[in-house]
Amino acid sequence: MLASAPASSANLGPGFDTLALALACYVQVEIEPSSKLIVRTEGEGAGLSDNASHLAAKVAVDVAGHDRLAITVRSSIPVARGMGSSAALAAAAAAAAGSPDPLAIAAAVDGHPENAAASVVGGLVGACFIGTTVRVVRLALDEELEFVLINPERTLPTASARKALPEKVDRADAVFNLSRMSLLLAGLADYRFLSHEATQDRLHQSYRIPMFPESVELMEALDRAGARASCWSGAGPSLLAICGPGEADAVSRGAEAALLEYGVEGTVSTLAADRRGLVVGEDARELF
Repeated sequence: MLASAPASSANLGPGFDTLALALACYVQVEIEPSSKLIVRTEGEGAGLSDNASHLAAKVAVDVAGHDRLAITVRSSIPVARGMGSSAALAAAAAAAAGSPDPLAIAAAVDGHPENAAASVVGGLVGACFIGTTVRVVRLALDEELEFVLINPERTLPTASARKALPEKVDRADAVFNLSRMSLLLAGLADYRFLSHEATQDRLHQSYRIPMFPESVELMEALDRAGARASCWSGAGPSLLAICGPGEADAVSRGAEAALLEYGVEGTVSTLAADRRGLVVGEDARELF
């Protein structure tokens, strides 16, 4: 069985642990019967753990109930860069192994549901746990939006990024984020309403800046280059610029110049939103 799932950018500024956007960058998992467990990896993350410890192997063996599987993982999603690589991989592996509910498995692996929801459903989603069930709402997303990503050549595991966050937040900060999320949802539905203020946040980004100090100057550079708004992608260190139609080229050039100016090794990519989500079967092959 073959399955693919897109990357995702979560939080999007104020939408901490609730909002995520699927991006057209994919992981593909192919599983076939075998006399023993075989794990092959290509692309991003290749060779890191080609054995039973690989996340795809753990998920597939758990779903199948045995380890007589040949698992091939092909990925274009950078690992530990805030692009939902674990959630996408878990969803694709669960589907390729025959799970009837890849979303539940991917959300359980990730510990929070928004990345998994975006990778399974596609587009812009709001997600939460209602009890133990993942509830997903597909939200309006302007088809003319374009997205530019700065991917630094450094990793920031989600677990490490979470340790930087406080146990409690002020009520004023919670209200601040809710007000900005209203602006953000309006702007993502219609790019004409999108503004720099829409991705302001007081719950996570500021606490993580010491782990990537250059992020402040890089996001300011994205805004100066013409981004409608910018934010950390998930737990970082990747940064996301949200652009109106025809604006991504200038923002991409500005991002590349900023990487040079601030001495940050990394790459810049322009991605469309993915609106299909998880794809199972031979149609998944066309994405690679």
